[in-house]
Amino acid sequence: MPVLRRLLYAALCAGLLSGVVATVAHLIGTVPLILEAETYEHAAEPATAQPPASAAAAAPAPAHQHAAEAWAPEDGIERAAYTLAADLLTGIGFALLLAAGITLRGGDVTWREGLFWGLAGFVTFTLAPGLGLPPDIPGNTAGPLLARQVWWVAAAASTGGALALLLFTKRPVYAVLAAGLILLPHLYGAPSPPAEAAAAAPEALAHRFAIAATLVSFMFWAALGASTGYFYRRFAPNPG
Repeated sequence: MPVLRRLLYAALCAGLLSGVVATVAHLIGTVPLILEAETYEHAAEPATAQPPASAAAAAPAPAHQHAAEAWAPEDGIERAAYTLAADLLTGIGFALLLAAGITLRGGDVTWREGLFWGLAGFVTFTLAPGLGLPPDIPGNTAGPLLARQVWWVAAAASTGGALALLLFTKRPVYAVLAAGLILLPHLYGAPSPPAEAAAAAPEALAHRFAIAATLVSFMFWAALGASTGYFYRRFAPNPG
């Protein structure tokens, strides 16, 4: 029971702290680029054809003249609040994963060891999948959604499994297997958009967004790993 309590307390504190860090980084680094990309996306939408005036006068207006637009949070406080909620939940979830890994590994950790755990998470969930599917900005045409989701999960799972083999095993054969797991999804190749697809946002903006999103993720994982290591040590049971 003390081990479980230690894990939960450490994950909760680290998740809240890293979630706030991620929200600030998102509001500064990625949200302005998303808002700019949405202007291009809306400009590229075809205008809805209007019926002739005589036909509109002759027939009663339907209950729903146009299809309802997809819901999106309002710019400003509402968008920031939803971003904060999502980042806090994400931080707590990934902090539980890191704290569980630290518990299974055994031994005591400091924030420095925790930082390396966080960097491993960054490699697993951002860097490795991002090599095939970089963060995409609104308005860009991508490959089929299901195919991209399957490839992303496969890349993250194979990379995470490879790092676990390197961490929890010592035999050289497992190191070779780990290298193969890391390379496998990239050798297969990530889904690509159709050749005739045209992006609404400029390529330079998409490139800036990919860099900004990757840097935000790095800051999140660094804060998450270091704080998980710190709080895991902080909530260690008192001897005796």
